Amino acid sequence: MSLLSASMDKTMILWEPDEETGVWLEQVRVGEVGGNTLGFYGCQFSPDKSMILAHAFHGALHLWSRNPEKHEEWIPQVVMSGHFNGVQGLRWDPEGEFIITVGTDQTTRLFAPWKRSGQRQVTWHEIARPQVHGYDMQCIAMIGRFQYVSGADEKVLRVFSATRNFIENFSRISNISVDKILLNDHSNLPEGATVPALGLSNKAVFQGDSNLQSVQEETFNSASDQYPQSYFQAHVLTEPPTEDHLLQNTLWPEVQKLYGHGYEIFAVACNSARTIIASVCKASKKEHAVIILWSTTSWKQIQCLSFHNLTITQMAFSPDDKFLLAVSRDRNWSLWRKQEEIPTESVPKFQLYANTDKNTSVHTRIIWSCDWTPDSKFFITGSRDKKVIVWGDCQVPVMGEKMYASIKPFSTPLDTEDSVTAVSVNQVISSHESYIIAVGLDCGKIILYTWQNNSTPNDWIKGFEMDQSLCHTLTVKQLCWRSKAGRAGHDDSHNGEWLQLASCGADHGVKIFNVNKSIFSF
Repeated sequence: MSLLSASMDKTMILWEPDEETGVWLEQVRVGEVGGNTLGFYGCQFSPDKSMILAHAFHGALHLWSRNPEKHEEWIPQVVMSGHFNGVQGLRWDPEGEFIITVGTDQTTRLFAPWKRSGQRQVTWHEIARPQVHGYDMQCIAMIGRFQYVSGADEKVLRVFSATRNFIENFSRISNISVDKILLNDHSNLPEGATVPALGLSNKAVFQGDSNLQSVQEETFNSASDQYPQSYFQAHVLTEPPTEDHLLQNTLWPEVQKLYGHGYEIFAVACNSARTIIASVCKASKKEHAVIILWSTTSWKQIQCLSFHNLTITQMAFSPDDKFLLAVSRDRNWSLWRKQEEIPTESVPKFQLYANTDKNTSVHTRIIWSCDWTPDSKFFITGSRDKKVIVWGDCQVPVMGEKMYASIKPFSTPLDTEDSVTAVSVNQVISSHESYIIAVGLDCGKIILYTWQNNSTPNDWIKGFEMDQSLCHTLTVKQLCWRSKAGRAGHDDSHNGEWLQLASCGADHGVKIFNVNKSIFSF
């Protein structure tokens, strides 16, 4: 007979009765050290008692397996993990090797494929938790291979950079050489990051800092010397980390804060050259519904763009970086064109190029999402009015001295029969002006379409409708195609047979779909 108990003291105890006295004694005790796991809420044996499982406050599972050679020894095992509240945004890294997600569980999480040597199967796991925050997270944008900017229900944007320990572990888990990852010299990378006592920001820990804990007791000069500032411990990982390690040792240091908005951050975007960030906050008046542009080199404000009257819900830079598109709760979109660079000015400026108003807007409800085609000719908008519309052509030159272009719907309106909350255009494949467009709906469904620029009523072709069991059960919050052909973790990018689509939803789920190109009619 055995009894398993789980406690809020972050431990799980296996009890068995003593053969002689019948008294129940503790046989083994396992648990988590550090972090903010807040203890275990429940526990379970596997049928053959070779594994024990616990679940914690943050929705995480904790698994231990009995060592077959030493029965008294229990080894922590890799388990699945994920957000425990709605996932608001996600982005692929520029090389398409991993995704970063943000959610209202106040965390930023990084998922990557685990490629085990000698095994063909590739599985996705959470390998880092770069940001554990005090506010619900709302949006994210990648501004480099290992740098991102995130926005939350606060007025500040925060910029984070990867650590050396993460890059080395990512290299081992995904089976990519460190030399291939670090193309240029990163000798000044911090080893890790930690949140100091009474601190709110992740601080970088450099090599040598973590040795402070081994200071001899006699050298304490004051009471504060007894409490180390660094809680980070570098670990060499060959498999995805456990929950306590994720919470404590996979943080990224915060390198910059960007102040300028008056209300909670709602959306953020970065251009293809990774030189400009655009950000917006919640707004009920025109003076707050401005787009602030930031330089990623100086971290200073470049420009404020004002047009909309209510919250801007999403923004997207065109792939050629000439345009910035914004869509809003006020049912309109605005298109901003980058001005020709003036030799005296080091930073580019944007000016209003086209927009819709009460008379020209086709959408009758909030426009939730937008994206560009890979050739920067057309852009797509998706709205609560159940319509998806392609607009363009944005590359037609404006005649004469006119400042504004007249950009009209280029497609027939696609009726999706439910509110459209996310759209994404595949940037890899387009032929004969045909584009693959993924549409996410309020009910959780994801549908793939091809749109062909043939000026006929049949310009939309439904390529594939995901089975309901594969889709989200609540609102699709964001869709994002991988920027390269092939599947992350596989060596199949050369044949271009596969595409990958990542999605996140209000049902706490992050999903990655392998999409075969053969389902589309090109």
